[in-house]
Amino acid sequence: MMKVRRWFVAVLLLPLAAALHAQPVSFAELARHAQYETVKISPDGEYLAATAVVKGQTVLALIRLSDMNGKLVRPREDDDVTDFWWASPKRVLYSVGTRVGGYARPLATGELFAVNADGNGVGMLYGFRRPGMSTGSHIQRATAEYGSAQFISAIADDPNHVLVAINSWAGDGNELSLPAVYRMDVRDGSKHQLIVAPMRGAQFVADHRGRVRFAFGWDNDGNLKVYQHPVDGDGWQLLAAESKNRSIPIAFNRDDTAAYFTCPAQGAFGICRWDPASQAQTVVWSNPTVEPDYLLRGLAEDSVLGVGFMDGRTGTALFDGQSTDAQTLLALMKQFPGESVRFVSGSHDGSRSVVQVEADVDPGTFLLYDAKTHKLTPLLARMSWINPERMAAKEPFDFAARDGMKLHGYLSLPPGHESAKHLPMVVLVHGGPFGIRDRWEYDTLVQPLATRGYAVLQVNYRGSGGYGYDYEHAGWRQWGGTMQDDVTDATRWAIAQGIADPQRICIYGASYGGYAALEGVVKEPDLYKCAIGYVGVYDLPLMYRRGDIPQSSYGEGYLKRQLGDDPAALARHSPINQLDALKAHVMLVVGGRDKRVPPVQGLDLHEALTKRQVAHEWLYRADEMHGFYDEAHTAELYAKVAQFLGTNIGPGVTVTGTADAGHTAAVH
Repeated sequence: MMKVRRWFVAVLLLPLAAALHAQPVSFAELARHAQYETVKISPDGEYLAATAVVKGQTVLALIRLSDMNGKLVRPREDDDVTDFWWASPKRVLYSVGTRVGGYARPLATGELFAVNADGNGVGMLYGFRRPGMSTGSHIQRATAEYGSAQFISAIADDPNHVLVAINSWAGDGNELSLPAVYRMDVRDGSKHQLIVAPMRGAQFVADHRGRVRFAFGWDNDGNLKVYQHPVDGDGWQLLAAESKNRSIPIAFNRDDTAAYFTCPAQGAFGICRWDPASQAQTVVWSNPTVEPDYLLRGLAEDSVLGVGFMDGRTGTALFDGQSTDAQTLLALMKQFPGESVRFVSGSHDGSRSVVQVEADVDPGTFLLYDAKTHKLTPLLARMSWINPERMAAKEPFDFAARDGMKLHGYLSLPPGHESAKHLPMVVLVHGGPFGIRDRWEYDTLVQPLATRGYAVLQVNYRGSGGYGYDYEHAGWRQWGGTMQDDVTDATRWAIAQGIADPQRICIYGASYGGYAALEGVVKEPDLYKCAIGYVGVYDLPLMYRRGDIPQSSYGEGYLKRQLGDDPAALARHSPINQLDALKAHVMLVVGGRDKRVPPVQGLDLHEALTKRQVAHEWLYRADEMHGFYDEAHTAELYAKVAQFLGTNIGPGVTVTGTADAGHTAAVH
């Protein structure tokens, strides 16, 4: 099992292998940040670029493959690198963001930087903190620019320019702006405007020759609009059918002879191939249950091999199973049975490709595939200290909710107890709530629970993403309604299956999941023994007055559309107003610098419980945000959650070789 992990440990950590196996999986290990997140190879196949975490900061690592020597590019101050792109074989662009917390992506600053592949030549191409500086004889001064730049694509046969979309901040306040596309010089940031978007907040799709072909976005009412810009014409053309069907352009194929769209298929979700000449779409993939996740890359840069999707576990569909790329991928998949295997980056000629291997128990490893020698070499492990054989696996399940709607989820059982019954169980509710889903992947909240002997139940309640518009739309205005009932029904399903001990169940979640945890114990007071609300929402009307969502008309539209605009109904479904029904024990976890869910949400509930003389656990970190980020704080959270669960539903079952001293499971 997990051959890639055993291989990686054998290659890099052989002297420590026996010792590591004997040691328990500590909360400190489970709380550590992934060391590497994304890896991309240069177009000439000579360098790697990767996002790496060093002392809590996400930096850009540049590695020369010939000798594996590398350099780190650190953002200024406390920023994190959020994304990066190869503009040419020798130049990398990257964006940065300010940290929002452990459960929200860093907030992009809108700045764009560039650096040479060897780590030299770092410079800001665009941004509000761009100082006045000398940038060469042809441009005397570079000045600060107030807006946000977003990389669109490199341009074939032009190593010195890329396409970027720029949203100006001038006069728009917090509103979505009307972006424009520029051709930008990657050496100094000079740029030339090409086209302006047909709507606010639009995103763009360009072909490989640097021509912007599509724009799309959602209006304040949540309606998708898709536009085409003809190659030999002027002006944007609304694609009415694609807009109505919610078909989104994704990318062009390598020679620009066709584009790929998400699209509806008969009774299913699909990917369509769009022919520019006929304007017709042909379904090339479909699935009756789930939407596509991404287009599968082939060996070469920008080649398209098929579709990746997640119908329970990770799925792979190939457009041409007899192609060289497909046969190579199939051969690699046979080497790593039970894991997800895909190409994530390739050189321009396909001679070298980066392969990513990961699974529910495996955070992932990046390997280098050489097409000439057929050799596969380990490169970087996301979390090399995690041994997959000691982690809890995720098993997909589905069931019918009380109204007949088919729901999907995952069950993680303690390692070594995969056939056990009547286990103490934690219902773990994901945040979002809309457009987000639990996935078959390594989960940093699941493992601290399952490796301490608790069954962990996750359900993709209606409103979750990945199952289509109707599935997501069914959750609109259902905070405390059918979305909550889905969580209840999943819990009762686990009891009926004999998985969970009905007297030993707790509910836990972050952000919206924190809301669902507290709403669960007041709506179903006899179902759960305890609730853990982590950076959660407990007063729904307060969402209209506090936090970063209501600061724009787009955000206000989102709240009215998907949360609801009846103050009385929102108050009725707010846990803070239903404490008379509370029987379960409560733990609240709050970050003092949380901008998404302001700490007042947790503080008000804390005060309300205190006034009622309801004893509860309280973990407040003034310097944390929307989810704990500091590793020591996260480890402390895991330990306090384990202690709280042990007090309320008893210790988890004994899991061999996974316990910390002083915690519920024992090492044998």
